[in-house]
Amino acid sequence: MPKSILIPIAIDHEPVVAEKIAIARRMLAPGGRITLLTVLEQISGFAAEFVTVKSENHLTARVMDRLKSVAGEAPEFDCLVATGKPGLRITEIAREIGADLIIVGAHSPSAVDYFLGSTAARVARRASCSVYILRAASSEAEARVG
Repeated sequence: MPKSILIPIAIDHEPVVAEKIAIARRMLAPGGRITLLTVLEQISGFAAEFVTVKSENHLTARVMDRLKSVAGEAPEFDCLVATGKPGLRITEIAREIGADLIIVGAHSPSAVDYFLGSTAARVARRASCSVYILRAASSEAEARVG
């Protein structure tokens, strides 16, 4: 049973969060920790020069509040917000916190995913721990999971 489980949560893929958490709670070893993580992608350099307010500063606080809301009062939860490329940062943070398992959502692959790869595929290729890939159960959820 894993003692440390990392659950990446994309801002636009919230409908599967409850299912990821339920799976993590069933698998978690007694006394273990679950870390909820959102990775915010940085604005590219050419676009950033046109932005007068650093969006990360405001968005980071809002996302952290949302993660804490999802975690509720459960003592086994930690919440993190990071910036960077999700496929890389998720695996880096998993190593940093000593995660035994990453639970990531995935949609049914399309032709684009075979050429570019989804975040779930990138995590599965790069992770140094086990990765549980949760596929969306319905076509409505598939459109929102990644």
